Amino acid sequence: MSELPGGLDPALIGATLLEAATAAAKETLPRFRTRLAVDNKYVVGFDPVTDGDREAERAIREVIAARFPGHAIVGEEMADKPADSPFEWIVDPIDGTRAFISGAPVWGTLIGFRVNGKTVAGLMAQPFTGEIYLGLPSGSRYRRGAEDLPIHTSGVTELASAKASATSPDIFELSGTTRQWNALRSAVLQARYGLDCYAYCLLAAGHIDLVCEGGLKNVDIAPLIPVIENAGGVVTNWDGGTAEQGGNCVAAATPELHRAALKLLQHA
Repeated sequence: MSELPGGLDPALIGATLLEAATAAAKETLPRFRTRLAVDNKYVVGFDPVTDGDREAERAIREVIAARFPGHAIVGEEMADKPADSPFEWIVDPIDGTRAFISGAPVWGTLIGFRVNGKTVAGLMAQPFTGEIYLGLPSGSRYRRGAEDLPIHTSGVTELASAKASATSPDIFELSGTTRQWNALRSAVLQARYGLDCYAYCLLAAGHIDLVCEGGLKNVDIAPLIPVIENAGGVVTNWDGGTAEQGGNCVAAATPELHRAALKLLQHA
């Protein structure tokens, strides 16, 4: 397995990602498709959070802290754990809480490992379907039961042939980028909504070719970067810079498709 920056064993990082995802599943899966109490984190609008989110993040943090007590942790639901270290874990216990409370199995647990601010390993775990998409320097893999397969993005290079996805038209309204999204949507073969983090994993596996989002948080995208990039894809913000901090982001199956999407978004 290819080495990680900082000299850490990639096998140990991979094992920690998987152990943390298993711990999270023990909190999320029993609550899925049950009558959950839902809190709203927004004063205006709707950003739901449940006990599943909170308890899953707690479980993930316990696994990480036990193995790497000196590492920093950034999470969606709990206060950041700072550390005097170049190593940091970034956690979204349930990405797609709206899907989670609606009974739709397109939510996922996102966990990433960063070195000096760059996410170099990460996963998305969907415990209801039993799927895990894992991104390590040696490549990205799909795991389900006894299956453990390498994955790679499609070879699509043109917008007219691209299957695209976005979580919802609402995210573009909130970020003031509806015009840009409509231009991109009109240029692609088809556009599908409502897949949350699952869309990026389908991109990494070659089923979707383009994912475009507006107003993402860092926890929404950073853990997915290694899954996408180590499968051959490209992901940046709309200016072509790093997607590590979220914002308006676009992921593509190939560099050519990514350039075409950026050009259209920037000039719409």
